[in-house]
Amino acid sequence: MAKGKKSASEASSAEDAKLSNQEYLQELRELHVELVKLQTWVQQEGIKICIIFEGRDGAGKGGTIKAITERVSPRVFRVVALPAPTDREKTQMYVQRYLPHLPAGGEVVIFDRSWYNRAGVERVMGFCTEEQATTFLRAVPLVEKAIVASGIILLKYWLEVSPEEQTRRLKERIDDGRKIWKLSGMDLKSYSRWYDYSRARDDMFQATDTAHAPWLVANSNDKRRARLNIISDLLSRIPYKDIPREKVKLPRRQKPGGYSDPDYAFKYIPEKF
Repeated sequence: MAKGKKSASEASSAEDAKLSNQEYLQELRELHVELVKLQTWVQQEGIKICIIFEGRDGAGKGGTIKAITERVSPRVFRVVALPAPTDREKTQMYVQRYLPHLPAGGEVVIFDRSWYNRAGVERVMGFCTEEQATTFLRAVPLVEKAIVASGIILLKYWLEVSPEEQTRRLKERIDDGRKIWKLSGMDLKSYSRWYDYSRARDDMFQATDTAHAPWLVANSNDKRRARLNIISDLLSRIPYKDIPREKVKLPRRQKPGGYSDPDYAFKYIPEKF
């Protein structure tokens, strides 16, 4: 067996041992503390970080990004999820509309899908020609080499989900009023083309899994474990330091100075809960 690979029984056993919500939240809390340390270091040192998340519909990209960003500043950790290109953008060099969103010093930019749309959904669904997809795959390693050479730390994560788990999650969206918005007509069309996406993924990895910008694959069949593993991995790949902070102490409040509560009634909202 190749080093680092798990047998089917080992993988199944690991997935069966679900984390309790309490265990998950405790581990996530500790990782959030480290992300805050990372944030402070990024701000102080003017570091530039770009994190890309790719994967099939239902692989858990959105939940992972939320887990990363829920305890840090949106002014530092910025999420980019671009809509379909405009008519003008369609005439530009393909990666052009993504470049303005790359991080400046003191920023972490997270792409919820990225320029790799061309290698995935656009190719599979026929929104670009095979020639355009092939040209993209040849060019993108050079673009990413330039990105890295500019001082940006570039991390590319692919969330790998099984067909059975994808089906379960998409069905769950149908029956959940909180998640139905996540299921578009395009998602339904994409769902039926599992193996076309597999071939597109394989071509993408073959062409763009480079030494300067490797693809990092996370097993996302267990959402909780995937989130913890990804956050732990990205922290391990960034040489951040714990910047000492002065101990925070609340100052004394000022004295009333003659202030008294107003005599009008505040319009409180109904307390239904």
